[in-house]
Amino acid sequence: MRKIRCAIYTRKSSEDGLEQEFNSLHAQREACAAYIASQKAEGWVLLPTCYDDGGISGGTLERPAMRQLLADVDAGPVDQIVVYKIDRLTRSLADFAKIVERLDAAGASFVSVTQSFNTATSMGRLTLNMLLSFAQFEREVTAERIRDKIAASKRKGLWMGGHVPLGYDADGRTLKINATEAKTVRTIYDLYGSLGTVRAVTEEAARQGLRSKSRAIADDRMQGGIPLGRGHIHHILTNPLYAGRIRHKGQVHDGQHPAIIDADLWAAVQAQLTAEARKPRARKAVGTRSRLCGRLFDETGDRLTPSHSRTGRGTRLRYYISHRLVARSGEAGVTGWRLPAEELEARVEAIVRELLSDVSLAGRLTVDPGADEIERLRRALDGVTGGAGRAELLDMVKRVDIAPGALTLSLDAPALAQELDVDPARLVDDGLTKSVPFQLRKRGVETKLVLAGAPASRDDTLIRNIARAHHWYGQIRAGRSFEEIAADDNVSKRRVQQMIDLAFLAPEIVRDVLDGKQPLGFTSDWCKTHVLPSDWSDQRRVISAL
Repeated sequence: MRKIRCAIYTRKSSEDGLEQEFNSLHAQREACAAYIASQKAEGWVLLPTCYDDGGISGGTLERPAMRQLLADVDAGPVDQIVVYKIDRLTRSLADFAKIVERLDAAGASFVSVTQSFNTATSMGRLTLNMLLSFAQFEREVTAERIRDKIAASKRKGLWMGGHVPLGYDADGRTLKINATEAKTVRTIYDLYGSLGTVRAVTEEAARQGLRSKSRAIADDRMQGGIPLGRGHIHHILTNPLYAGRIRHKGQVHDGQHPAIIDADLWAAVQAQLTAEARKPRARKAVGTRSRLCGRLFDETGDRLTPSHSRTGRGTRLRYYISHRLVARSGEAGVTGWRLPAEELEARVEAIVRELLSDVSLAGRLTVDPGADEIERLRRALDGVTGGAGRAELLDMVKRVDIAPGALTLSLDAPALAQELDVDPARLVDDGLTKSVPFQLRKRGVETKLVLAGAPASRDDTLIRNIARAHHWYGQIRAGRSFEEIAADDNVSKRRVQQMIDLAFLAPEIVRDVLDGKQPLGFTSDWCKTHVLPSDWSDQRRVISAL
Protein backbone atom coordinates (compact mmCIF):
# COMPACT_ATOMS: atom_id res chain seq x y z
CA MET A 1 0.00 0.00 0.00
CA ARG A 2 1.28 3.43 -0.94
CA LYS A 3 2.13 5.64 2.02
CA ILE A 4 0.58 9.13 2.07
CA ARG A 5 2.91 11.45 3.99
CA CYS A 6 0.80 14.05 5.81
CA ALA A 7 1.94 17.44 7.06
CA ILE A 8 -0.18 19.33 9.58
CA TYR A 9 -0.45 23.12 9.12
CA THR A 10 -1.75 25.33 11.94
CA ARG A 11 -2.27 29.09 12.13
CA LYS A 12 -3.63 31.71 14.51
CA SER A 13 -4.21 35.34 13.47
CA SER A 14 -3.37 36.98 16.81
CA GLU A 15 -0.71 36.35 19.41
CA ASP A 16 -3.22 36.33 22.28
CA GLY A 17 -2.91 33.11 24.25
CA LEU A 18 0.12 31.76 22.41
CA GLU A 19 2.13 31.97 25.62
CA GLN A 20 -0.14 29.37 27.26
CA GLU A 21 1.09 25.82 27.72
CA PHE A 22 -1.78 24.47 25.57
CA ASN A 23 -2.94 27.02 22.98
CA SER A 24 -4.99 27.11 19.79
CA LEU A 25 -2.12 25.81 17.66
CA HIS A 26 -1.78 22.75 19.90
CA ALA A 27 -5.54 22.13 19.72
CA GLN A 28 -5.52 22.31 15.92
CA ARG A 29 -2.54 19.95 15.67
CA GLU A 30 -4.11 17.46 18.12
CA ALA A 31 -7.34 17.31 16.07
CA CYS A 32 -5.44 16.88 12.81
CA ALA A 33 -3.17 14.19 14.26
CA ALA A 34 -6.22 12.24 15.48
CA TYR A 35 -7.77 12.44 12.02
CA ILE A 36 -4.56 11.16 10.39
CA ALA A 37 -4.44 8.28 12.88
CA SER A 38 -8.00 7.34 11.90
CA GLN A 39 -6.87 7.02 8.27
CA LYS A 40 -3.96 4.70 9.07
CA ALA A 41 -5.61 1.90 7.13
CA GLU A 42 -5.49 4.08 4.03
CA GLY A 43 -1.72 4.46 4.38
CA TRP A 44 -1.69 7.93 6.01
CA VAL A 45 1.53 8.71 7.91
CA LEU A 46 2.11 11.81 10.06
CA LEU A 47 5.32 13.71 9.34
CA PRO A 48 7.13 14.97 12.48
CA THR A 49 7.83 18.49 11.15
CA CYS A 50 5.61 21.19 12.70
CA TYR A 51 4.36 23.94 10.41
CA ASP A 52 2.97 26.55 12.82
CA ASP A 53 2.30 30.25 12.10
CA GLY A 54 1.29 32.06 15.26
CA GLY A 55 0.12 35.67 15.20
CA ILE A 56 0.00 35.93 11.38
CA SER A 57 -3.00 36.84 9.23
CA GLY A 58 -4.35 34.41 6.65
CA GLY A 59 -4.67 37.23 4.13
CA THR A 60 -1.13 36.71 2.85
CA LEU A 61 1.09 33.79 1.87
CA GLU A 62 4.15 35.58 3.34
CA ARG A 63 4.21 33.32 6.41
CA PRO A 64 7.40 31.49 7.45
CA ALA A 65 5.81 28.09 8.08
CA MET A 66 3.61 28.35 4.97
CA ARG A 67 6.62 29.16 2.78
CA GLN A 68 8.52 26.19 4.23
CA LEU A 69 5.51 23.88 3.77
CA LEU A 70 5.04 24.83 0.12
CA ALA A 71 8.77 24.42 -0.48
CA ASP A 72 8.58 20.91 1.00
CA VAL A 73 5.57 20.15 -1.20
CA ASP A 74 7.53 21.24 -4.26
CA ALA A 75 10.53 19.13 -3.17
CA GLY A 76 8.39 16.01 -2.74
CA PRO A 77 8.49 14.99 0.99
CA VAL A 78 4.82 16.02 1.51
CA ASP A 79 1.90 14.21 -0.16
CA GLN A 80 -0.98 15.80 1.74
CA ILE A 81 -1.57 18.94 3.81
CA VAL A 82 -3.97 18.51 6.74
CA VAL A 83 -5.63 21.57 8.31
CA TYR A 84 -8.27 22.02 11.01
CA LYS A 85 -10.34 24.35 8.81
CA ILE A 86 -9.89 25.76 5.32
CA ASP A 87 -9.45 29.33 6.59
CA ARG A 88 -6.36 28.18 8.55
CA LEU A 89 -4.71 27.56 5.17
CA THR A 90 -5.70 30.92 3.66
CA ARG A 91 -8.45 33.51 3.75
CA SER A 92 -7.83 34.71 0.20
CA LEU A 93 -9.50 33.09 -2.79
CA ALA A 94 -6.67 34.24 -5.07
CA ASP A 95 -4.01 32.79 -2.74
CA PHE A 96 -5.94 29.53 -2.51
CA ALA A 97 -5.86 29.23 -6.31
CA LYS A 98 -2.06 29.59 -6.18
CA ILE A 99 -1.79 26.92 -3.47
CA VAL A 100 -3.99 24.46 -5.41
CA GLU A 101 -1.90 25.08 -8.54
CA ARG A 102 1.31 24.21 -6.67
CA LEU A 103 -0.30 21.16 -5.07
CA ASP A 104 -1.51 19.90 -8.45
CA ALA A 105 1.94 20.42 -9.97
CA ALA A 106 3.51 18.35 -7.17
CA GLY A 107 0.79 15.66 -7.23
CA ALA A 108 -0.24 16.57 -3.66
CA SER A 109 -3.59 17.45 -2.06
CA PHE A 110 -5.05 18.81 1.17
CA VAL A 111 -7.73 17.86 3.69
CA SER A 112 -9.80 19.84 6.19
CA VAL A 113 -10.69 17.64 9.17
CA THR A 114 -13.84 19.61 10.13
CA GLN A 115 -15.20 20.36 6.63
CA SER A 116 -15.86 17.26 4.60
CA PHE A 117 -16.13 17.67 0.82
CA ASN A 118 -14.59 16.14 -2.25
CA THR A 119 -12.65 18.62 -4.41
CA ALA A 120 -12.55 16.09 -7.22
CA THR A 121 -16.18 16.97 -8.07
CA SER A 122 -17.55 20.23 -9.41
CA MET A 123 -19.95 20.54 -6.43
CA GLY A 124 -17.06 20.01 -4.00
CA ARG A 125 -15.01 22.75 -5.65
CA LEU A 126 -18.03 25.08 -5.63
CA THR A 127 -18.51 24.46 -1.90
CA LEU A 128 -14.83 25.09 -1.25
CA ASN A 129 -14.83 28.35 -3.23
CA MET A 130 -17.92 29.54 -1.35
CA LEU A 131 -16.25 28.84 1.99
CA LEU A 132 -13.13 30.72 0.93
CA SER A 133 -15.16 33.61 -0.44
CA PHE A 134 -16.87 34.02 2.93
CA ALA A 135 -13.49 33.76 4.70
CA GLN A 136 -12.08 36.49 2.47
CA PHE A 137 -15.22 38.59 3.00
CA GLU A 138 -14.82 38.25 6.77
CA ARG A 139 -11.19 39.33 6.56
CA GLU A 140 -12.01 42.39 4.45
CA VAL A 141 -14.91 43.41 6.70
CA THR A 142 -12.65 43.07 9.75
CA ALA A 143 -10.02 45.24 8.05
CA GLU A 144 -12.63 47.89 7.22
CA ARG A 145 -13.88 47.84 10.81
CA ILE A 146 -10.34 48.35 12.10
CA ARG A 147 -9.71 51.22 9.66
CA ASP A 148 -12.99 52.88 10.67
CA LYS A 149 -12.07 52.51 14.35
CA ILE A 150 -8.66 54.08 13.76
CA ALA A 151 -10.22 56.97 11.82
CA ALA A 152 -12.83 57.59 14.57
CA SER A 153 -10.17 57.45 17.28
CA LYS A 154 -7.93 59.92 15.45
CA ARG A 155 -10.86 62.30 15.00
CA LYS A 156 -11.02 62.32 18.79
CA GLY A 157 -7.31 63.14 18.92
CA LEU A 158 -6.12 59.75 20.19
CA TRP A 159 -2.72 58.27 19.41
CA MET A 160 -3.28 54.95 17.61
CA GLY A 161 0.18 53.45 17.84
CA GLY A 162 3.04 53.02 15.42
CA HIS A 163 6.54 54.43 15.83
CA VAL A 164 6.53 57.07 18.55
CA PRO A 165 7.89 60.27 17.00
CA LEU A 166 10.98 62.10 18.19
CA GLY A 167 10.09 64.33 21.14
CA TYR A 168 7.41 62.10 22.65
CA ASP A 169 6.90 58.90 24.64
CA ALA A 170 3.80 56.71 24.44
CA ASP A 171 1.29 57.21 27.26
CA GLY A 172 -1.61 54.83 26.66
CA ARG A 173 -3.78 56.26 23.88
CA THR A 174 -1.96 59.57 23.91
CA LEU A 175 1.60 60.93 24.05
CA LYS A 176 3.67 62.71 26.65
CA ILE A 177 6.62 64.98 26.02
CA ASN A 178 10.13 63.58 26.29
CA ALA A 179 11.97 66.64 27.58
CA THR A 180 15.39 65.71 26.15
CA GLU A 181 14.11 64.86 22.68
CA ALA A 182 11.76 67.86 22.65
CA LYS A 183 14.85 70.12 22.82
CA THR A 184 16.04 68.54 19.56
CA VAL A 185 12.68 69.21 17.89
CA ARG A 186 12.64 72.85 19.03
CA THR A 187 16.23 73.26 17.86
CA ILE A 188 15.28 72.03 14.38
CA TYR A 189 12.42 74.54 14.15
CA ASP A 190 14.67 77.35 15.38
CA LEU A 191 17.37 76.39 12.85
CA TYR A 192 14.88 76.42 10.00
CA GLY A 193 13.63 79.83 11.05
CA SER A 194 17.17 81.23 10.94
CA LEU A 195 18.66 79.25 8.02
CA GLY A 196 15.62 79.02 5.75
CA THR A 197 16.35 75.72 3.94
CA VAL A 198 16.04 72.06 4.90
CA ARG A 199 19.47 71.34 3.46
CA ALA A 200 21.12 73.97 5.63
CA VAL A 201 19.26 72.67 8.69
CA THR A 202 20.46 69.13 7.90
CA GLU A 203 24.08 70.24 7.72
CA GLU A 204 23.85 72.27 10.95
CA ALA A 205 22.02 69.43 12.74
CA ALA A 206 24.85 67.07 11.78
CA ARG A 207 27.41 69.59 13.05
CA GLN A 208 25.56 69.87 16.40
CA GLY A 209 25.25 66.08 16.67
CA LEU A 210 21.44 65.96 16.67
CA ARG A 211 20.19 62.39 16.34
CA SER A 212 16.99 60.48 15.69
CA LYS A 213 14.98 58.67 18.36
CA SER A 214 16.41 55.41 19.72
CA ARG A 215 13.93 52.60 20.18
CA ALA A 216 14.21 48.96 21.23
CA ILE A 217 13.24 46.34 18.67
CA ALA A 218 13.32 42.54 18.64
CA ASP A 219 16.07 40.63 20.43
CA ASP A 220 16.84 43.63 22.64
CA ARG A 221 18.45 45.42 19.70
CA MET A 222 18.26 49.20 19.33
CA GLN A 223 17.13 51.08 16.23
CA GLY A 224 17.65 54.75 15.42
CA GLY A 225 20.02 57.07 17.22
CA ILE A 226 21.56 58.07 13.90
CA PRO A 227 22.21 61.53 12.39
CA LEU A 228 19.03 63.15 11.13
CA GLY A 229 18.65 62.92 7.36
CA ARG A 230 17.03 65.49 5.10
CA GLY A 231 13.83 63.45 4.74
CA HIS A 232 13.46 63.00 8.51
CA ILE A 233 13.98 66.71 9.17
CA HIS A 234 11.44 67.62 6.48
CA HIS A 235 8.96 65.24 8.15
CA ILE A 236 9.55 66.85 11.56
CA LEU A 237 9.01 70.32 10.11
CA THR A 238 5.74 69.33 8.41
CA ASN A 239 4.26 67.04 11.09
CA PRO A 240 1.25 68.72 12.81
CA LEU A 241 1.73 66.31 15.73
CA TYR A 242 4.28 68.76 17.15
CA ALA A 243 1.60 71.48 17.19
CA GLY A 244 -0.75 69.27 19.23
CA ARG A 245 -2.70 67.82 16.31
CA ILE A 246 -3.28 64.41 14.71
CA ARG A 247 -3.16 63.85 10.95
CA HIS A 248 -5.12 61.07 9.24
CA LYS A 249 -5.71 60.57 5.51
CA GLY A 250 -5.00 64.20 4.67
CA GLN A 251 -7.20 65.58 7.48
CA VAL A 252 -5.87 67.20 10.66
CA HIS A 253 -7.68 66.92 14.01
CA ASP A 254 -7.00 68.42 17.43
CA GLY A 255 -5.01 65.93 19.50
CA GLN A 256 -5.19 65.06 23.18
CA HIS A 257 -1.41 65.25 23.57
CA PRO A 258 0.58 68.37 24.55
CA ALA A 259 2.23 70.46 21.81
CA ILE A 260 5.99 70.91 21.59
CA ILE A 261 5.79 73.73 19.03
CA ASP A 262 3.49 76.73 19.29
CA ALA A 263 0.67 76.61 16.71
CA ASP A 264 1.59 80.02 15.29
CA LEU A 265 5.23 79.01 14.86
CA TRP A 266 4.21 75.76 13.16
CA ALA A 267 1.93 77.63 10.74
CA ALA A 268 4.71 80.12 9.97
CA VAL A 269 7.13 77.27 9.20
CA GLN A 270 4.57 75.70 6.82
CA ALA A 271 4.19 78.99 5.00
CA GLN A 272 7.97 79.34 4.77
CA LEU A 273 8.33 75.78 3.43
CA THR A 274 5.66 76.42 0.81
CA ALA A 275 7.27 79.68 -0.27
CA GLU A 276 10.69 78.04 -0.47
CA ALA A 277 9.31 75.19 -2.59
CA ARG A 278 7.84 77.67 -5.09
CA LYS A 279 11.10 79.52 -5.65
CA PRO A 280 12.69 78.88 -9.04
CA ARG A 281 15.85 76.93 -8.37
CA ALA A 282 18.92 77.73 -10.39
CA ARG A 283 20.62 74.68 -11.79
CA LYS A 284 23.81 73.96 -9.94
CA ALA A 285 26.76 72.59 -11.77
CA VAL A 286 27.47 69.06 -10.61
CA GLY A 287 31.12 69.74 -11.18
CA THR A 288 33.59 67.69 -13.12
CA ARG A 289 33.55 64.78 -10.68
CA SER A 290 32.09 61.61 -12.23
CA ARG A 291 29.75 60.66 -9.40
CA LEU A 292 28.79 57.29 -10.90
CA CYS A 293 32.40 56.11 -11.03
CA GLY A 294 32.69 52.49 -9.87
CA ARG A 295 28.95 51.90 -9.97
CA LEU A 296 28.34 51.50 -13.71
CA PHE A 297 28.55 48.05 -15.34
CA ASP A 298 27.82 46.80 -18.85
CA GLU A 299 26.26 43.52 -19.94
CA THR A 300 29.61 41.71 -19.72
CA GLY A 301 30.17 42.76 -16.10
CA ASP A 302 32.88 45.22 -17.19
CA ARG A 303 32.96 48.53 -15.32
CA LEU A 304 32.39 51.78 -17.14
CA THR A 305 35.24 54.10 -16.24
CA PRO A 306 35.38 57.91 -16.51
CA SER A 307 37.14 59.41 -19.51
CA HIS A 308 37.20 62.79 -21.23
CA SER A 309 38.18 64.63 -24.37
CA ARG A 310 38.57 68.29 -25.32
CA THR A 311 37.08 70.21 -28.20
CA GLY A 312 39.06 72.59 -30.37
CA ARG A 313 38.04 75.43 -28.05
CA GLY A 314 39.29 73.58 -24.97
CA THR A 315 35.89 72.50 -23.65
CA ARG A 316 36.21 69.36 -21.53
CA LEU A 317 33.71 66.62 -22.46
CA ARG A 318 33.23 63.81 -19.94
CA TYR A 319 32.33 60.21 -20.85
CA TYR A 320 31.81 56.83 -19.22
CA ILE A 321 33.45 54.09 -21.32
CA SER A 322 33.81 50.33 -20.92
CA HIS A 323 37.09 49.61 -19.15
CA ARG A 324 38.22 47.19 -21.86
CA LEU A 325 38.38 50.10 -24.33
CA VAL A 326 41.09 51.59 -22.09
CA ALA A 327 42.85 48.38 -21.07
CA ARG A 328 42.99 47.05 -24.64
CA SER A 329 43.46 50.35 -26.43
CA GLY A 330 44.88 49.86 -29.89
CA GLU A 331 43.64 46.31 -30.32
CA ALA A 332 41.43 45.64 -33.33
CA GLY A 333 37.83 44.52 -32.89
CA VAL A 334 37.39 45.72 -29.28
CA THR A 335 33.87 47.08 -28.76
CA GLY A 336 32.23 48.67 -25.74
CA TRP A 337 30.12 51.53 -24.44
CA ARG A 338 31.00 55.21 -24.71
CA LEU A 339 28.31 57.34 -23.07
CA PRO A 340 28.24 61.13 -22.49
CA ALA A 341 28.62 61.52 -18.72
CA GLU A 342 26.49 64.63 -18.24
CA GLU A 343 23.57 63.16 -20.12
CA LEU A 344 23.82 59.75 -18.42
CA GLU A 345 23.97 61.33 -14.96
CA ALA A 346 20.90 63.44 -15.79
CA ARG A 347 19.04 60.31 -16.91
CA VAL A 348 20.02 58.38 -13.76
CA GLU A 349 18.99 61.34 -11.59
CA ALA A 350 15.56 61.34 -13.28
CA ILE A 351 15.17 57.60 -12.63
CA VAL A 352 16.05 58.02 -8.93
CA ARG A 353 13.53 60.86 -8.57
CA GLU A 354 10.87 58.77 -10.33
CA LEU A 355 11.60 55.78 -8.10
CA LEU A 356 11.43 57.82 -4.87
CA SER A 357 8.28 59.63 -6.08
CA ASP A 358 6.40 56.36 -6.71
CA VAL A 359 3.22 56.67 -4.59
CA SER A 360 3.30 52.95 -3.78
CA LEU A 361 6.95 52.90 -2.69
CA ALA A 362 6.29 53.84 0.94
CA GLY A 363 4.06 50.79 1.36
CA ARG A 364 6.57 48.46 -0.35
CA LEU A 365 9.75 49.80 1.19
CA THR A 366 9.81 48.06 4.57
CA VAL A 367 8.61 44.73 5.94
CA ASP A 368 5.02 44.87 7.28
CA PRO A 369 4.74 48.68 7.62
CA GLY A 370 1.83 50.12 9.58
CA ALA A 371 -0.38 52.95 8.30
CA ASP A 372 1.44 55.56 10.38
CA GLU A 373 4.85 54.37 9.18
CA ILE A 374 3.71 54.44 5.54
CA GLU A 375 2.58 58.05 6.00
CA ARG A 376 5.89 58.96 7.67
CA LEU A 377 7.90 57.30 4.90
CA ARG A 378 5.84 59.02 2.21
CA ARG A 379 6.54 62.43 3.72
CA ALA A 380 10.22 61.60 4.21
CA LEU A 381 10.45 60.55 0.56
CA ASP A 382 8.78 63.82 -0.47
CA GLY A 383 11.40 65.66 1.55
CA VAL A 384 14.23 63.82 -0.18
CA THR A 385 12.92 64.28 -3.74
CA GLY A 386 11.96 67.88 -3.09
CA GLY A 387 15.20 68.99 -1.47
CA ALA A 388 17.97 66.83 -2.91
CA GLY A 389 20.11 67.95 -5.83
CA ARG A 390 21.69 65.76 -8.47
CA ALA A 391 24.84 65.09 -6.46
CA GLU A 392 22.88 63.85 -3.42
CA LEU A 393 20.61 61.64 -5.52
CA LEU A 394 23.49 60.10 -7.45
CA ASP A 395 25.26 59.36 -4.17
CA MET A 396 22.27 57.16 -3.21
CA VAL A 397 22.87 54.91 -6.23
CA LYS A 398 24.47 51.57 -5.42
CA ARG A 399 24.77 50.11 -8.92
CA VAL A 400 23.65 50.74 -12.50
CA ASP A 401 23.67 47.87 -15.01
CA ILE A 402 23.50 48.78 -18.70
CA ALA A 403 22.64 46.12 -21.26
CA PRO A 404 21.25 46.48 -24.78
CA GLY A 405 17.65 47.61 -24.35
CA ALA A 406 17.51 47.98 -20.54
CA LEU A 407 19.07 50.03 -17.75
CA THR A 408 18.67 48.64 -14.20
CA LEU A 409 19.32 50.89 -11.21
CA SER A 410 19.67 49.83 -7.55
CA LEU A 411 19.67 52.24 -4.62
CA ASP A 412 22.06 51.94 -1.68
CA ALA A 413 20.01 50.74 1.30
CA PRO A 414 22.15 52.32 4.08
CA ALA A 415 22.21 55.71 2.34
CA LEU A 416 18.45 55.74 1.83
CA ALA A 417 17.81 54.36 5.31
CA GLN A 418 19.76 57.25 6.85
CA GLU A 419 17.65 59.76 4.91
CA LEU A 420 14.40 58.08 6.02
CA ASP A 421 15.45 57.12 9.58
CA VAL A 422 14.79 53.42 8.92
CA ASP A 423 16.78 50.35 9.96
CA PRO A 424 18.56 49.23 6.73
CA ALA A 425 17.81 45.60 7.60
CA ARG A 426 14.08 46.31 7.19
CA LEU A 427 14.32 47.68 3.66
CA VAL A 428 12.89 45.42 0.96
CA ASP A 429 15.27 44.89 -1.97
CA ASP A 430 12.45 44.90 -4.54
CA GLY A 431 11.56 48.44 -3.54
CA LEU A 432 15.09 49.71 -4.23
CA THR A 433 15.47 48.61 -7.84
CA LYS A 434 14.05 49.98 -11.07
CA SER A 435 14.55 48.81 -14.65
CA VAL A 436 13.95 51.19 -17.57
CA PRO A 437 13.95 50.26 -21.26
CA PHE A 438 15.91 52.43 -23.70
CA GLN A 439 16.92 52.76 -27.32
CA LEU A 440 20.36 53.52 -28.69
CA ARG A 441 21.38 56.32 -31.01
CA LYS A 442 24.92 56.35 -32.35
CA ARG A 443 27.13 59.11 -33.68
CA GLY A 444 30.59 57.88 -34.55
CA VAL A 445 32.04 56.11 -31.51
CA GLU A 446 29.59 57.83 -29.12
CA THR A 447 26.39 56.10 -28.00
CA LYS A 448 23.38 57.96 -26.64
CA LEU A 449 20.75 56.38 -24.39
CA VAL A 450 17.15 57.36 -25.11
CA LEU A 451 15.14 56.17 -22.10
CA ALA A 452 11.48 55.31 -22.36
CA GLY A 453 9.48 58.25 -21.08
CA ALA A 454 12.55 60.50 -20.90
CA PRO A 455 12.21 64.05 -22.21
CA ALA A 456 13.23 64.42 -25.84
CA SER A 457 16.58 65.97 -26.75
CA ARG A 458 15.92 68.76 -29.27
CA ASP A 459 18.58 70.09 -31.61
CA ASP A 460 17.77 73.81 -31.56
CA THR A 461 20.47 74.61 -34.13
CA LEU A 462 18.98 72.15 -36.61
CA ILE A 463 15.48 73.51 -35.99
CA ARG A 464 16.66 77.09 -36.65
CA ASN A 465 18.40 76.01 -39.86
CA ILE A 466 15.27 74.24 -41.13
CA ALA A 467 13.26 77.40 -40.51
CA ARG A 468 15.94 79.51 -42.23
CA ALA A 469 15.98 77.11 -45.23
CA HIS A 470 12.23 77.54 -45.69
CA HIS A 471 12.68 81.32 -45.53
CA TRP A 472 15.46 81.21 -48.13
CA TYR A 473 13.43 78.93 -50.41
CA GLY A 474 10.57 81.45 -50.29
CA GLN A 475 12.96 84.18 -51.44
CA ILE A 476 14.30 81.97 -54.27
CA ARG A 477 10.75 81.39 -55.48
CA ALA A 478 10.30 85.14 -55.45
CA GLY A 479 13.18 85.42 -57.95
CA ARG A 480 16.12 86.27 -55.71
CA SER A 481 19.57 84.72 -56.27
CA PHE A 482 21.81 82.85 -53.83
CA GLU A 483 24.21 85.81 -53.82
CA GLU A 484 21.48 88.29 -52.85
CA ILE A 485 20.14 86.05 -50.09
CA ALA A 486 23.67 85.46 -48.70
CA ALA A 487 24.41 89.20 -48.70
CA ASP A 488 21.16 90.05 -46.87
CA ASP A 489 21.70 87.38 -44.17
CA ASN A 490 25.46 88.03 -43.86
CA VAL A 491 26.38 84.41 -44.69
CA SER A 492 28.34 82.83 -47.51
CA LYS A 493 26.69 81.70 -50.73
CA ARG A 494 28.00 78.17 -50.03
CA ARG A 495 26.23 78.21 -46.66
CA VAL A 496 22.90 78.96 -48.33
CA GLN A 497 23.46 76.19 -50.87
CA GLN A 498 24.37 73.70 -48.13
CA MET A 499 21.26 74.39 -46.02
CA ILE A 500 18.63 74.90 -48.72
CA ASP A 501 17.97 71.14 -48.94
CA LEU A 502 16.44 71.30 -45.45
CA ALA A 503 13.43 73.06 -46.98
CA PHE A 504 12.56 69.81 -48.78
CA LEU A 505 12.56 67.49 -45.76
CA ALA A 506 9.68 65.02 -45.45
CA PRO A 507 7.01 66.29 -43.00
CA GLU A 508 7.47 63.32 -40.62
CA ILE A 509 11.23 63.99 -40.46
CA VAL A 510 10.57 67.64 -39.55
CA ARG A 511 8.11 66.46 -36.90
CA ASP A 512 10.74 64.10 -35.43
CA VAL A 513 13.26 66.97 -35.30
CA LEU A 514 10.76 69.21 -33.48
CA ASP A 515 10.06 66.37 -31.01
CA GLY A 516 13.77 65.62 -30.53
CA LYS A 517 13.39 62.10 -31.96
CA GLN A 518 15.69 62.42 -34.97
CA PRO A 519 18.77 60.16 -35.16
CA LEU A 520 21.72 61.55 -33.22
CA GLY A 521 23.83 61.79 -36.38
CA PHE A 522 21.35 64.00 -38.24
CA THR A 523 22.72 67.46 -37.46
CA SER A 524 23.39 70.75 -39.24
CA ASP A 525 27.08 69.78 -39.50
CA TRP A 526 26.10 66.55 -41.30
CA CYS A 527 24.06 68.57 -43.79
CA LYS A 528 27.15 70.64 -44.71
CA THR A 529 28.89 67.61 -46.18
CA HIS A 530 25.98 65.50 -47.48
CA VAL A 531 23.27 65.99 -50.07
CA LEU A 532 19.79 64.85 -49.06
CA PRO A 533 17.80 62.78 -51.59
CA SER A 534 14.76 64.55 -53.02
CA ASP A 535 12.54 61.48 -52.60
CA TRP A 536 10.99 61.41 -49.11
CA SER A 537 11.25 57.63 -48.71
CA ASP A 538 14.97 57.81 -49.62
CA GLN A 539 15.39 60.63 -47.08
CA ARG A 540 13.89 58.48 -44.34
CA ARG A 541 16.15 55.57 -45.25
CA VAL A 542 19.32 57.69 -45.27
CA ILE A 543 18.54 59.62 -42.07
CA SER A 544 17.36 56.59 -40.08
CA ALA A 545 20.72 54.92 -40.80
CA LEU A 546 22.66 57.71 -39.08
